[in-house]
Amino acid sequence: MLRIVLPKGSLERATMELFEAADLNVVRSSSVDYKATIDDPRVTEVRILRPQEIPVYVAEGLFDIGITGRDWVEETASDVVSLGEMRYSKATSNPVRIVVAVGGDSGYEKVEDLPAGVRVQSEYPALTKRYFESKGIDADVRLSYGASEAKIPDIADCVVDITETGRALRAAGLKVIDTILTSWTEVVANPASHADPDKRHAMDQLMTLLNGALEARGKVLLKLNVAPEHQQAVLEVLPSAKSPTVSQLANGGFAVESVVEKSQINRIIPALRDAGATDLLEIPISKIVH
Repeated sequence: MLRIVLPKGSLERATMELFEAADLNVVRSSSVDYKATIDDPRVTEVRILRPQEIPVYVAEGLFDIGITGRDWVEETASDVVSLGEMRYSKATSNPVRIVVAVGGDSGYEKVEDLPAGVRVQSEYPALTKRYFESKGIDADVRLSYGASEAKIPDIADCVVDITETGRALRAAGLKVIDTILTSWTEVVANPASHADPDKRHAMDQLMTLLNGALEARGKVLLKLNVAPEHQQAVLEVLPSAKSPTVSQLANGGFAVESVVEKSQINRIIPALRDAGATDLLEIPISKIVH
């Protein structure tokens, strides 16, 4: 039913890991194969292409849904429907930013300081041109094929570049003077496909699996028992996504369950034990669906 296109390159590994966690394993003959399959009746075709191209192909109807970055949707000005953000990027769970950067010793502190005719290099020429036009600055925008930060000051006065941590820009001696766009990975759909009730239902079901897998990342289920006299002390220690589940035990005590952050577990378990909890179990979670 659904033709899906997934990103090749920097987002590839993180996307494949997410689909595997969602029980939508992407199978291909090799890591360089551009065609793949997903053993799911809702998916008829899977292609793996550069994220720069994906919004255009989805908008044209070559695919029903695709995963790309909001940056490329904006750069290509593609007419697509957003099914939602996927809170991951190539190296972290943080978004990437499209920023304006200049030499650290340039004297420019904000975009309005840049002179008419400023030389700008960017991998996002269309987005960059629209941005400078909105600022009323006549900029000489040229396409960069990478390593934009290395082109200041001899080739460019300023770059519009993508950054996730800002490390490469700082290492090149650049400073950021504005952020044009904050971009998450995003699932986008062809408008006509999204308007089809059957395809839209299939899209919603896939998004339930993907969002459930993302929501479960970094979380575990903590189960424990507690005597009545220690219940309040234990509940004060125990964090929960909403509120802990508390059930009466046959012996008069209580069984308590709560979803907690894995990163906090080394502090929570000893504190719970000190508060009177017993029989603590830490259980991995594969999906959380609200």
